[in-house]
Formats: sequence, structure tokens, C-alpha cells
Amino acid sequence: MKPERSNVEFPLWRKKVDKSLFEHKGTTVPTWACKMWGLPELFHDVSSRQDERAKVTIHYDKKDYEGWVTSAREGRKTPAYRLWFEDDLCHILKYTFLMSYMRSLEQSLSSESDVDVEDKLPFWEFLDIEFDKANRLFRFVAYYRQEPTFPDLFKRLIGSPALQKISEELEGKGNERIYKQDWKLREELQFELGARNVVYILLDTKNKLLYVGEAQDLVSRLSQPHSLIEDWDYFRYDVLPDSLSKFRVQIERMMIRDFASICSNERDVKNPLVTDFKLANKKVDK
Repeated sequence: MKPERSNVEFPLWRKKVDKSLFEHKGTTVPTWACKMWGLPELFHDVSSRQDERAKVTIHYDKKDYEGWVTSAREGRKTPAYRLWFEDDLCHILKYTFLMSYMRSLEQSLSSESDVDVEDKLPFWEFLDIEFDKANRLFRFVAYYRQEPTFPDLFKRLIGSPALQKISEELEGKGNERIYKQDWKLREELQFELGARNVVYILLDTKNKLLYVGEAQDLVSRLSQPHSLIEDWDYFRYDVLPDSLSKFRVQIERMMIRDFASICSNERDVKNPLVTDFKLANKKVDK
């Protein structure tokens, strides 16, 4: 049994982590918590996140994030209050509560809409939310997390373009988006999922080289030797929407020219040399 926290400083609501937390990047605050925190005094006529009065700060894991509190009557006698938070925090909460996030996606993908997903996959995770009224500051603490069945696989899935596409399609964002990836070590290449129709960058940090390329299948392409940058140790890439596949080479050439404008290069493109990396590509447009 998990022990109770001893470092609670402000009135606390222990929220069960559910689908709405990830899907809407926020949560409805129960009436009793609204009264406990005094939300009606601060936000009773704040109906939009565009209202400056809606702004709050959310502190989680030693960092501060933007948040908002709004109220809506929606035919109620008593307004409903919602706490919203920025995309970066939502992304981090997906990593924190991996099992709940995966279950929420399963629920959205399932054809059995009348079946409670929590009955099929019974577990619960909890997020502690405190409110410092004087400073308009919410504190988030991950109180209980369900250990993922396959933790390493799940963590890789969360950041993969394949899962990002599924998530954003379920959110109705369409498929005309570019999925941007962070730098990764060369040995992580074999684990990439959904890395198709990409422009990519390779770094050789020892020899200070940078290379820009494009590929229909990144894993297949980078599994082959790169004679211009054989000892690359880092890579990153952007997945282009299908509608831009015919422009992939043009985008690659544009990026090569862009990097030539800040790196030393084979074509002697004039630049202010803001980095000591050299562009390894031989073909650079003038």
C-alpha cells in the first residue's frame, strides 16, 4: 500500500487519471473542490482562456507551466469550473501515466463504445492537485502510477510518429501535420516506429560534421553506409505529411542550403560561421 504524502501544503484534490486529462488537456473540477479552493471568488465570470484573468501557473516536477481556469454555466444553476494546461505539460503527463494514456487510446479506437474500458482493463492512477490561492498556483504531484507492462516499449511508442498520428487523428486534427522528433543516439535507430517520408539530420560530434538527407524509409536508409559522414552518432528527423512526399527532395535541398548559410561547406557559400560544425553534403545550391 502506498503511504500518504507528508508534504501537502495546500488543499488537495486527488484526481483519478482518465481520458479527458489527455484528450482535452484539462479537467472539470468537482464542486466540492471549487468551494474548497475558492474558485468562484476568482473565476466566476471568466468564460474564455483568452481572458487574462483565466491565467494560472501549474507547477509539476520542478517546472512551471501555463494554465487557465474558466467557468461555464451550460444550463446549470452553479457554474462548472475547468482547469486547462498547455501542450507541453500534457505530453509529460502522457509519459508519467503511460498505462492510463494507452488505455485512453484503446478506448477511442475500440468499436465496443458501450463497454467501460476500466472494466476491461482494471487499474487506476492518481494525480494530486493542490491550489495555492494567494499565488494562483496549482501544484501537480503524481501520487500513484501503474507500472507499465512493457515500460521501454511504451515510452518509445509515446514519442513515435506512429502513435502521434493515431492520437491526433482521434483528436480530429487531420493528417496534414509534420511530426518533429528530438535528437537520438545512433543505437536507437532500430527502435524507430513510423519514420517514413522524412527529412533527417545526422551529426558526427567527434569530427564536427553535419549531414542533411531525405528518405522514404528512415531505418532502411540509415542502415546503409553514408560515405560523407560514416561515423555519425546522432540523428533527428521530421515526418512529412503524405501530401508533401513529392516535395521531399526540394525540402531536403532547401535545408541543405539553409545549413550552408551557417556552417562551413564545400561550395564556399558565404556565412557568419555561427557553429564549428561543417556541412558534409557535397551538393549545395548556390
